[in-house]
Amino acid sequence: MGTLGGAGLAAAVAAGWARTLGMEGERRASQAPSSGLPAGGANGESPGGGAPFPGSSGSSALLQAEVLDLDEDEDDLEVFSKDASLMDMNSFSPMMPTSPLSMINQIKFEDEPDLKDLFITVDEPESHVTTIETFITYRIITKTSRGEFDSSEFEVRRRYQDFLWLKGKLEEAHPTLIIPPLPEKFIVKGMVERFNDDFIETRRKALHKFLNRIADHPTLTFNEDFKIFLTAQAWELSSHKKQGPGLLSRMGQTVRAVASSMRGVKNRPEEFMEMNNFIELFSQKINLIDKISQRIYKEEREYFDEMKEYGPIHILWSASEEDLVDTLKDVASCIDRCCKATEKRMSGLSEALLPVVHEYVLYSEMLMGVMKRRDQIQAELDSKVEVLTYKKADTDLCLATWESFLTSQTNLHLEEASEDKP
Repeated sequence: MGTLGGAGLAAAVAAGWARTLGMEGERRASQAPSSGLPAGGANGESPGGGAPFPGSSGSSALLQAEVLDLDEDEDDLEVFSKDASLMDMNSFSPMMPTSPLSMINQIKFEDEPDLKDLFITVDEPESHVTTIETFITYRIITKTSRGEFDSSEFEVRRRYQDFLWLKGKLEEAHPTLIIPPLPEKFIVKGMVERFNDDFIETRRKALHKFLNRIADHPTLTFNEDFKIFLTAQAWELSSHKKQGPGLLSRMGQTVRAVASSMRGVKNRPEEFMEMNNFIELFSQKINLIDKISQRIYKEEREYFDEMKEYGPIHILWSASEEDLVDTLKDVASCIDRCCKATEKRMSGLSEALLPVVHEYVLYSEMLMGVMKRRDQIQAELDSKVEVLTYKKADTDLCLATWESFLTSQTNLHLEEASEDKP
């Protein structure tokens, strides 16, 4: 595949299939007179339109195993099923290529580059100490070929609060989309210290993943606030933040959201009821798994720290026991191997299990937030529909009263006109 380009390989595959199908059709056509059926017979015919396969009968004759000699180990690309009927093969199915071109369209070339036009890197954390606070900023390098950007490369520095602002703006602009989660602002007590190198590196990786997930999202990647976050300098971003709604407006939005949540949703669709129940149950279970995993890791760490002290103790002990030198040294060597195995297991937990489980926890919280915002939108809609219904009823009552008044006045004029006649 490396020697052929995408177009050349596509043409080669198409030509190969065309030759295969043509040869099969000619062979079937040449066998048609001996079978007593015309080419393209109705019952048990082959894809080439010739005579039936040996041993086939009826409209649903099964394809024989020897017709397609497929390797059982190579099951990543299934063209035909060995037990598929011929009638099923002739019928249209989206899973089966009906032409060489459609078959080529289903093949993904691994050596083709992804059409990605936005690349983001988060690196070089830097500590800042002021008279008020101490915080960390991260360098963000953005490379892009999009036309809406003024340049092809940008470099800015952002602190964690800026990421929180971006996440809030994305949730505000797209309340029903699942926004990628951010790492928590506060760390678990006793696990790591703030501004510890390991903690800063872990957060840097999480922030890098957060921005790249937004960049890969088909909708969020074109958000205007996201573009400003990536391109604006610190003072420009601060000025843009002040252009948002004022304090009173935000308080009003908060009050309306609380009122909607207190009022609740009257008629939530059944599918959202099931979805909400599933998310709540999943959140409970994944939080429990996360707590258990953290506890296991903590106990493994304590066990490892304690076991590391036993090896040197046995080495010192062997110096004072001539008869037990070899035995004590073997015990020390065994303890050393146990320490290495435990450290390897802890490394696997901290790198492969704990971050993944905790990310599920964060995503479950994001899903619950999306469902809550959806309920708020529906509650506002129900409230507006209710107000509209009341207004419509008042309008109908006014119209009915007005029509009744007009009818009574018309009848009164008619009666007066009839009395005035001689």
